[in-house]
Amino acid sequence: MIRSFYFLFLPPLLNSFMDTFLEILKYILPSLVMFVALYFVMNRFLETEHRKQLMMLRKENNTVTTPLRLQAYERLVLFLERISMDKLVLRVSKSGMSAKMLKSELLITIQQEFEHNLTQQLYISNSSWENVTQAKDESLKIVRIAASKVSPDANAVQLGQKIFEIMVNLEKSPAQIAILILKKEIRQLF
Repeated sequence: MIRSFYFLFLPPLLNSFMDTFLEILKYILPSLVMFVALYFVMNRFLETEHRKQLMMLRKENNTVTTPLRLQAYERLVLFLERISMDKLVLRVSKSGMSAKMLKSELLITIQQEFEHNLTQQLYISNSSWENVTQAKDESLKIVRIAASKVSPDANAVQLGQKIFEIMVNLEKSPAQIAILILKKEIRQLF
């Protein structure tokens, strides 16, 4: 008896449920399709707008950064010119100076010039900064080597001559090499 009850009422109940489900699906399915389509359109639109804003920000940033970068290259070239041995020895040397005093003044001047330009590394490549640092280190090394080749009681002129002798034996000075590298990099960038 119970079995016949199920067979009598179940098919109409299932038909009614299916009809209701199909009616609900008729309204929900188009809404879901529209929602998914709208989601993808809005997502693409927002991505495009985000890219546009990033490009505008980079463009504005370049108008500020480019002059700073150029100034950094200028300052580093000036630094390298100032620590170029031929100019540095003539600028620092004073009459009556001993070789020991000249050595000390040269080392201090090179180091101070370098420290004065430390922040410029923010605007140039790492490899260029390493070359600038290497030029500074090599210049310090040249002064120390020259000082070790003169007698302890030598005067500044003798030390200067020894520095010039070392520089003549080099194909290019460390400062000249670094300047060439900076020039090459700036030509590539601008």
